[in-house]
Amino acid sequence: MALTQELPYRADTAAWFDAFADQPWSVFLDSGRHDPAQSRYDIVAAEPWATLVTRGAMTEIRTAEGVRISPEDPFSLLRASVCPGTEPPGPLPFYGGAIGYFGYDLGRRLERLPSIAIDDEQMPEMALGIYPWAIVVDHLEERSWLVGSGPRQPGPGAWAALCRRFSEPPQERVRSPFRTLSSVRSSFSERTYIAAFDRIMRYIRDGDCYQVNLAQRFDVQAAGDPWSAYQALRIMNPTPFAAYLHLPFAHVLSASPERFLQVRAGRVMTQPIKGTRPRAGHPRLDAQRARELRASAKDRAENVMIVDLLRNDLAKNCRVGSVRVPKLFEVQSFANVHHLVSTVEGEPAPGRDALDLLRGCFPGGSITGAPKVRAMQIIEEL
Repeated sequence: MALTQELPYRADTAAWFDAFADQPWSVFLDSGRHDPAQSRYDIVAAEPWATLVTRGAMTEIRTAEGVRISPEDPFSLLRASVCPGTEPPGPLPFYGGAIGYFGYDLGRRLERLPSIAIDDEQMPEMALGIYPWAIVVDHLEERSWLVGSGPRQPGPGAWAALCRRFSEPPQERVRSPFRTLSSVRSSFSERTYIAAFDRIMRYIRDGDCYQVNLAQRFDVQAAGDPWSAYQALRIMNPTPFAAYLHLPFAHVLSASPERFLQVRAGRVMTQPIKGTRPRAGHPRLDAQRARELRASAKDRAENVMIVDLLRNDLAKNCRVGSVRVPKLFEVQSFANVHHLVSTVEGEPAPGRDALDLLRGCFPGGSITGAPKVRAMQIIEEL
């Protein structure tokens, strides 16, 4: 049985989260734009009853009862901690459960890949908290709730204490500003980037692949409060799938416009992005750039390659014939860019749930290229 208690509505959910921002394993899923079509809800959670952290072949499961190290499949360990096939017990999208990240290199547990690149960051491949309660803010209805569910949901005394805690307006804290201390440095030099690009073009000409997502990492020395940095980021670049995760080993600041997977009411949806144009200050020029993006043969070709890849990935765990593409090459406009977005949907097969679908689609095709495994092999090589 789910627990719910309505709270005073706050338009800026960041004020709720500010009280938790210094706690390890506090998380904020931030809809940013407050566009009901894409970003209706914000979620704040803290104080997980369990955490799962995967490094290489081992996963650490930490609870109040102790710590266990397991070589089991991380997705199986997560399944044992949550009920992925269960619909939410009410209309809200979250009543408690798993929040965290799945790193790109978790794909090594799913596909055979070479190990060439140096793991200089030493970040875990997976880090998840299992949360017994959360604050959910609905910006369409302008309402807020404290919610809880699951076998470790708060007992009567703990729930009453949480209700009292969040019935009062949150007090803002004085925080140190975030500032950069060096110039930004890419993981590629111009020479090595051009060489990697040329090698990809040779692979494409030779028929090894159709598309490779060649990404680069940027490093900068900085000082100050990471939460202050995120608050500035969400103002400069509001996006519908933003997030702030305070983890024991890192602070994750995400400003993503892309929906990887949504499973709801017997349907699964993915919305890959391929194709981008910068926004313009003048309305006429801005509209022209959106039209150019929609008509671009190059961007449409890249987009449809990933659509085909994701149709195949969804089909692994969907009813035969249920996967379809209701929207192809739709231009969606964000604060700073126009994106070319397509929508792929399907109906999960009997006995298949959100974790099966995540495993079958991971990592997302828009960050790998096509075909997926060969693109990932080339990325590792470069």
